[in-house]
Amino acid sequence: SMQILTYLDGVVKVEETELKPRVGFLYPVLTHNISVFINATRERDSGQYMCTVNVVDDITSTGKNVAVINLTVLVPPAPPACRLQGSPTVGANVTLSCASEKGKPLPAYQWQRTAPTLQVFFPPAQDRARGTLKLTNLSLDMSGLYVCMAENQAGSAECSIVLEV
Repeated sequence: SMQILTYLDGVVKVEETELKPRVGFLYPVLTHNISVFINATRERDSGQYMCTVNVVDDITSTGKNVAVINLTVLVPPAPPACRLQGSPTVGANVTLSCASEKGKPLPAYQWQRTAPTLQVFFPPAQDRARGTLKLTNLSLDMSGLYVCMAENQAGSAECSIVLEV
């Protein structure tokens, strides 16, 4: 563990960590609320934060006044990459795949054909965790624009692919 912020004898001290330019007390410290802010959060700011209050001359309080908070910084999905595996000819099978490099929690994927008409897909053809869509026994009317949306609690991003049978 490392100290990031202290208040002692009226002086606020910000320790030399990568949080230094982004952290501070939310209110003037002698109010009862000693909330802390972190600006421009990064995934690696995730972790356990502990607040310890030691009241001068109060021997009974030492080590008791501790609060712990677990911080998880969520990361929206990066724009995914859409790929076509297989040969898109009549009667053949192809797999459309969609993968995002970043995202916390791991993104779920949803394929749709948007043009010429909207079509949504369900398991087993679509695997929402893996980002794959299996199209079997291709026909000419399966041609069109297929869009993949990657999403989690922090946001969403999409890519698309044109299937020409």
